[in-house]
Amino acid sequence: MLGAGVIGVTTAWYLARAGHRVTVIDRQAAAAMETSFANGGQISVSHAEPWANPQAPRRALSWMLREDAPLLFRPRPDAALLDWSLRFLRECSAQRTRDNIRQIVRLALYSREQLQALRAAENSLTYDHLERGILHVYTDRHEFAAAGDAAAAMRDFGCERRTVGVDECIAIEPALAAARSLLVGGDYTAADESGDAHRFTQQLAALCAARGVVFRYGVTIDRLTVVGGRVAGLLAGGELLQADAYVAALGSYTPLLLRPVGIRLPIYPAKGYSATIPLTENSVAPTVSLIDDSRKIVFSRLGQRLRIAGTAEFNGYNTELNAVRCQALMTRAMEFFPDLRPAGEALFWCGLRPATPSNVPLIGRSAISNLYINSGHGTLGWTMACGSGAALAAIIGGQSPEPDFRFL
Repeated sequence: MLGAGVIGVTTAWYLARAGHRVTVIDRQAAAAMETSFANGGQISVSHAEPWANPQAPRRALSWMLREDAPLLFRPRPDAALLDWSLRFLRECSAQRTRDNIRQIVRLALYSREQLQALRAAENSLTYDHLERGILHVYTDRHEFAAAGDAAAAMRDFGCERRTVGVDECIAIEPALAAARSLLVGGDYTAADESGDAHRFTQQLAALCAARGVVFRYGVTIDRLTVVGGRVAGLLAGGELLQADAYVAALGSYTPLLLRPVGIRLPIYPAKGYSATIPLTENSVAPTVSLIDDSRKIVFSRLGQRLRIAGTAEFNGYNTELNAVRCQALMTRAMEFFPDLRPAGEALFWCGLRPATPSNVPLIGRSAISNLYINSGHGTLGWTMACGSGAALAAIIGGQSPEPDFRFL
């Protein structure tokens, strides 16, 4: 198992549960220290509309010169980004958008069920999870109207995302009362959840270890050796490691490992930002997880913390914090929650989310017979993690995976 983020650890869990001997390798000192460290914290089946949709090209062009843009492409001499961008444009048709929504919703629904079953079976898992649904809120009437098509498609595929007015938005989440003048409506998915992906992943890693999974942290993966159409070994930390099968779940770094062995994946890093704000008992902060669609920002309550996260910046493998984009999160938070009254300073973070042009992840067997892929989940890695891991464990075990999804 290559990678100890939320995707890698959940895959290791389901493989171990199926009776496989599993070793997990990661360059960090512990699980979930990169993309899974401080993400938006949502189990959001309702967030299934891909970035590539009929409105996306116009929006991306209008945002091109804005440093705080929700979706920011930084022009650069990068063949991988050019190829990804052309594929992205092809995914923007109405028909492709609907098909991609179907793929995402079906895997996400299955994954949410798997997470709930795992939580019921392993009641030691505590990760500030809340089952209060997710509320999308809109501040632009045109975007609110356009969102109806995506919501209708999700309902067709089994995600109960219903339209609500401003009064009901505030009834669902009273902390929005001070922002009434900004809101034009919303939609609500009661079955969605929220929780701390970092805490979940580290606790699940401990449960994996109790089942016999071996974790090798602080080990850099150098390259794969392929002989006769099979992986013959993995060079990691200067040591040759061998196994019957290999799973690449390295997030945005998956294509860098696989390209030298002839596998080119349409995955590009989309840098997302977050701010984590400590709260007091007097803070007026949401407890229902929110999505601000116009700014592509989410708000999740994690115990006595408020996580604000979102936006996407396409700037290669750059992981430097941009102060303007950090401040954009805080500005929007104070517009929605002027009485937030934090307990201290916000902690800012950014991470690289592995995005495919369609937002549909790549899961299944590769062209190399004993190499499997579980990557490309974009902003929905936490949402899809358990379902992706369970499905891939079934594939490796020679079984048909349960969800109706476009597996490799």
